[in-house]
Amino acid sequence: KNGYAYVADSYSGLQIIDVSNPKDIKLTGTCYTSGWAYDVYVEGRYAYLADYRSGLQIIDIQNPKQPELIGTCRTDGTAYGIWVSGQYAYLADGVNGLKIIDVSNPNSPRLVGTYDTKNKAYDVQVVGKYAYVADGQGSGLQIIDVSNPAAPKLVSSCTTPCIASKIYVADGYV
Repeated sequence: KNGYAYVADSYSGLQIIDVSNPKDIKLTGTCYTSGWAYDVYVEGRYAYLADYRSGLQIIDIQNPKQPELIGTCRTDGTAYGIWVSGQYAYLADGVNGLKIIDVSNPNSPRLVGTYDTKNKAYDVQVVGKYAYVADGQGSGLQIIDVSNPAAPKLVSSCTTPCIASKIYVADGYV
């Protein structure tokens, strides 16, 4: 975005790297977090981090040289994956499933819904009113209707042969 790469860098939090010249990339800014950054989603002036045991971290990236942690929503799981759509962040929260967090006020995000998936939610992508969750070993893909964020419900699932850990949905295919 705008010549920058945003990297979820484990215990080093968010790293912002200037990639406008691919032959001469430079670390521009860092925002340390209290957890381990596993995934990042950038929307507008904010970076949303899935920050392991610290849940969701929201970072203002308007000034890439001085990113600032402005909001946190702790969860009871281990946040591995993040997706943002509209005013909601969807967090793949390990053994505690899918968390839906209202981020309309980035300074004060609040948990509004939870769906306890069958296994261990590692990743999530939202398309329309459905959250597609990579749900680990023995569970695979879970499709959850999130049209009512306060009451998400399972639509269908498909067991995969090993450990479903990442997901990408395009043109009706997972």
